[in-house]
Amino acid sequence: MTKIAWITGSSSGIGRALVERLVRDGYTVAVSARSADALADLATSAPHHIRPFPLDVTDGAAVQTVAETIEATLGPIDLAIFAAGSYTRDYAEGFSSARTRQMFELNVLGTAQCLEAIMQRMMQRRRGQIAVVASVSGYVGLPGAASYGATKAALNALCEALYPELDSHGVKLTIVNPGFVDTPLTQKNDFPMPFLVSAEEAANSIADGLNTNQFEIIFPWKMALTIRLLHALPHRLRFAITRRMLRPPAA
Repeated sequence: MTKIAWITGSSSGIGRALVERLVRDGYTVAVSARSADALADLATSAPHHIRPFPLDVTDGAAVQTVAETIEATLGPIDLAIFAAGSYTRDYAEGFSSARTRQMFELNVLGTAQCLEAIMQRMMQRRRGQIAVVASVSGYVGLPGAASYGATKAALNALCEALYPELDSHGVKLTIVNPGFVDTPLTQKNDFPMPFLVSAEEAANSIADGLNTNQFEIIFPWKMALTIRLLHALPHRLRFAITRRMLRPPAA
């Protein structure tokens, strides 16, 4: 029997690469993103296996409707991967709480609305798998990523809190913490990105990790080791390192 996956943020980057990987693995994939045109283009690559469901995850009512429509059209969702998110560098100079709010509305509240739409369904069925895409930026406050890192730290805490209850109901929850991945978002960066991996490599790491029982998927391993060591340092030593990462605000 064909398994059904639902992936948000699937029009580009990690999300799109995950769609391609899961189709190869035999899934029928419901793809969601704000751009209907991009989803339609993606669906042409495998029209019998990729079904577009345009969605802005910040619209809670629309999220519920899309989840209902997917299950009514394709069947129960076996795997949900919530990868919709955005990244904008921010600085103390010219800091904007409005930009922070906008990022939280998409990265955190958008994800929470997707979780709300699918968790009860899977808990009632006592089966299913959910993956939330966060970032290693959630481990340590990095210059230029104050708001972004805060959203990813929130997603890590959210998933850690939900995991035991979901597990008791037979639902598997995984947090995904990638390092730097070559996507349209990171291509805007004007600084060296250590241990950069392609979107395809990221998708393979995620898909392979989902076949294990681990709660966290973190990659690449060199970035995982580096960020964990940085997190373990006393603040004085950590700040001595992160000061070297300072960059002037973009003009």
